Amino acid sequence: MSAAQWRRAMNTGLSASALPLPVATSGAGPAQMAPAAIDPYANSSAPGWLKWLWRHLSARHVFVMAALLIFPFVATPFFVFQIGGQALALGLIALSLAFLGGYGGMVSLAQMTIAGIAGYVVSILGASATELSLGWPWWLTVPFAIVIATLVATLVGWLSVRTEGIYTIMITLAMGVAFYYLALQNYSIFNGFQGFQKVYPPKVFGVDWRSPVPFYFMCLVCSLGGYFLVKWLVRTPFGVALQGVRDNPRRMGSLGYNVVAHRVAAYAVAGLLASVGGILFTWYNGLITPNSVGTGWLINVLVVAVLGGMKHPIGAFLGAIVFVLLQTFAIDVIDRERFNLIIGGVFLAIVLFSPDGLLGLWAKLRARFGSQRAM
Repeated sequence: MSAAQWRRAMNTGLSASALPLPVATSGAGPAQMAPAAIDPYANSSAPGWLKWLWRHLSARHVFVMAALLIFPFVATPFFVFQIGGQALALGLIALSLAFLGGYGGMVSLAQMTIAGIAGYVVSILGASATELSLGWPWWLTVPFAIVIATLVATLVGWLSVRTEGIYTIMITLAMGVAFYYLALQNYSIFNGFQGFQKVYPPKVFGVDWRSPVPFYFMCLVCSLGGYFLVKWLVRTPFGVALQGVRDNPRRMGSLGYNVVAHRVAAYAVAGLLASVGGILFTWYNGLITPNSVGTGWLINVLVVAVLGGMKHPIGAFLGAIVFVLLQTFAIDVIDRERFNLIIGGVFLAIVLFSPDGLLGLWAKLRARFGSQRAM
């Protein structure tokens, strides 16, 4: 097995037995590898993204993409905005936690704090109904908010990666609670408990991006960007090394890898995802207050990520859909004040029957029905 094939196996999660086996040639030269499948772009000069799509795109990806594109045209505006848009924005924030936990082995309760910082920066520097807002143009405000939130996430990572387990969780929780009280008690910058009202996305190209369909597609594009970024990143040398750090940091350190640097970089990537999701979530709500970054929402992001499953990027969005549906329709079966009782019950049931969330439950069902068909 060549070094290139071993690296390909590490990047795709395949075992050595899953690789194509060498076959003997008629000549005296070394054995060559039998191709596992016909790849029309293997020796072509096609762009890298086209080769990636051919190797990774399947029928289910096409089906899901078609469903996502058709959904806003067949659903009511309520479902498009309240369910679709909210689930995509919240799923992007949960994706940042799933990336840290699933591929880096780090659980952070500060991801909603990072998202809230991005939302506050957009509200402070941009336009709102509050006189404290500076009224900067959106094309300057949005990048500024993403950069600031990503830098804060990097700082959070730098402070917390030197600990492990419960200590990391407590440090990130303490940072989240500290920011909550800072926003609650500061009136000159954060406007105290009132926060910022009427924080809406800008009108660009004559399109009202707060309308259900445009807002949905804006969230969809950002979510797909975050999803494919994680899918690509975990197959790069950095992503493979990060997973090695997750599994055995001491051994990776002995091999010459900078464990702290990889973990801090993972926090920076997660901060980028959370900041974009935080801006979308602020635009969805049309406001941001200290309650938007309170302890309840810090825990909710963790619940969303665990519900869907933290071993695959799509799990964050599955968990967000379930959470948003329960949150929206809980009033029909129980008092809104007892909404957390339903969320807790669903969370407990899924964790008991499938520690890997909905994705793990789906894998178990497929394995069970597959074995029954084989019999």
